[in-house]
Amino acid sequence: MNLVIEEEAIQQLPVNIDPDIMSGTPVFEGTRVPIDALTNNLSDGVSLDEFLENFPTVSRDQAVAIIKFPLDVIRKRMRNGESTPR
Repeated sequence: MNLVIEEEAIQQLPVNIDPDIMSGTPVFEGTRVPIDALTNNLSDGVSLDEFLENFPTVSRDQAVAIIKFPLDVIRKRMRNGESTPR
């Protein structure tokens, strides 16, 4: 099963992808901090507060938007009566 994410939802994320910034790696908007820095740090047990201290150019709102995005997509699918991928 494929998961389709609406373009509008993606455009609302605080993410910038520009070949001139970090060779096109997705970064937090207005920064040079890669999105995967957040996911890697969290998966390594670093708290959100500690991540924000280490990367002060990333706002809490930006980080939370990235963290919540997958859950928001799943909730929307469930509201629309779609099954979730297994």
